[in-house]
Amino acid sequence: MSQYHFLLRRGLQGLFVIWGVVTLVFLLRYMTPGSPVDFVAPLDASPELREQVAANLGLDQPIYVQYFEYLFGLAQGDMGYSYLRSQPASSIIFARLPATIELAIVATIVAMIFSIPLGVISATRRHEPADYAATGFSLVGISTPNFWLGIMLILIVSVGLGILPTSRRPIGFLPAMELLIFQLETQGIREWVVHIILPAITLGTYFTAMIVRLTRSGMLDELGKSYVQATRAKGLPETLVRYKHVLRNTMIPIITVLGLQLGSLIGGAVITEFVFNWPGLGTLIINAINVRDWPIIQGALIVIGIGFVVINIAVDALYTYLNPKVSYE
Repeated sequence: MSQYHFLLRRGLQGLFVIWGVVTLVFLLRYMTPGSPVDFVAPLDASPELREQVAANLGLDQPIYVQYFEYLFGLAQGDMGYSYLRSQPASSIIFARLPATIELAIVATIVAMIFSIPLGVISATRRHEPADYAATGFSLVGISTPNFWLGIMLILIVSVGLGILPTSRRPIGFLPAMELLIFQLETQGIREWVVHIILPAITLGTYFTAMIVRLTRSGMLDELGKSYVQATRAKGLPETLVRYKHVLRNTMIPIITVLGLQLGSLIGGAVITEFVFNWPGLGTLIINAINVRDWPIIQGALIVIGIGFVVINIAVDALYTYLNPKVSYE
């Protein structure tokens, strides 16, 4: 099977997954108690006004009609209208999406920078102080709750030492880069960096600890194989053996976890966003759930589902580069 057909098949499978997510999200609205009309209509609304509000929301139509109208609207990029915010749901969601993506990507980069070297050092210096330090860090990182770590970082680094700000996101990455490139103004990018450091560390610590363990166990498994002894017998430098041959064969499970975790970070950074008042999708979903703003809830969940599908297809495509034996099968 060619790479084109492989990616086409993955894309079609992804479309079925997205259709399933959309269907479940649509039905979720009808499986939860209460009516969206209660949160839109005034408390003293007459029955006639409530009927009018239900008609405006399309709730007076049969469920299959509502379903197909919802699918037709989504195909056109229409996620519904948030009467509570008086804005289209899609504009609200896509305005919040960059903040979440920035946080997830920076947390992933931080995790990858620290975790893979730590895992390699831990595996190649087994039962030495560096190995004990790396495994101890991974144990603490996996055991530490995000909300507690975030609060401790705020109390120590921001409040106690006064080094970094406690919360907020005064400027996004792209506007900061525009200022830097077109106006040679560094204030924007400095503001962005100092505000994202603590949320990224909080979000990426668990991820870092997990990748350290995966890298260590994968390296130990590969180092015991015969091809490693063969490469050493040929006189290849030890650094080349570790990083070109052994680490490359260890990367497949790491990339699998990386893809799944990046999707989780995009959709699961709720606590971190709340602790640092980060204006991303997580805080938007929680606020929407509190007031049952269904267009926002449904649209945000669909965006997160699409993100999972796209990331998983990208991970599958990376397999073809790292291990051609499993590609296109």
